[in-house]
Amino acid sequence: MDKTLLKGLALLEALARSPRPRGVTDLAREQGIGRSNAHRTLQTLTAAGFVKQDETSAYSCTLKLFELGRAVFDRIDVAKVAEPVIRALAEKTQETVHLSVLDGFEVIYIRKIDSPQPVRAYSSIGSRSPAYCVATGKALLAHQEPGYCDRFADRLVAHTPQAITSLEALGEELEHIRRQGFAVNRGEWRESVCGLASPIFDAGGAVVAAIGISGPVERLRRTLLRRFAPDVQAAANSISESLGHVSADVRHAGAARDGPSR
Repeated sequence: MDKTLLKGLALLEALARSPRPRGVTDLAREQGIGRSNAHRTLQTLTAAGFVKQDETSAYSCTLKLFELGRAVFDRIDVAKVAEPVIRALAEKTQETVHLSVLDGFEVIYIRKIDSPQPVRAYSSIGSRSPAYCVATGKALLAHQEPGYCDRFADRLVAHTPQAITSLEALGEELEHIRRQGFAVNRGEWRESVCGLASPIFDAGGAVVAAIGISGPVERLRRTLLRRFAPDVQAAANSISESLGHVSADVRHAGAARDGPSR
């Protein structure tokens, strides 16, 4: 393992997540490395075009990270395919809509449209949330291979009193999600926010993303979530079909039509 490279990436990530430029001493202290080591690494990142210094000698990221991230994002076909569906769902529900992908035991929001309503769920594209606590994450976890969640048992912590904290309870929840076709977040990540989501499948039947809505618990009560569930499922199915996925119901119907006549 190249520890120098890891230190450089850690500094780069710290700068990328910082809302302001950072000094060498500040970064070195945060990362637990020597000041000279941090300075040398930052100079290397500057020479590579990833970092720049301002007039106070503080460091910040350049747009090169954005360029690379955009290049990766553009290869995620699901985001392009989903765009009109996301917009239609946002228009119909008037709630915040997320398109998420799974990364380990977290979801990353790769597309988002904010609710036009003054009180709404806060999130940002590129941010992460614990998958077992949010609707899009649970929709994705429900369709992973058996035992997938076992390796993350130590990360089942209670972010709110509603959060799932045992593998047994999570397994039961994921089984329920597979049966009903959508997942619900009941204030499990942020007590004031709940949501609903459904999985998106590719042509090979693998789950590749999830689409969902979220909003304040005062507005997205159980009756409203129940009303929006068919809309969210229809949106997920539409995106899946655009990716070439054929649902089991459609396959079975086709087999029945193509079967031998009596």
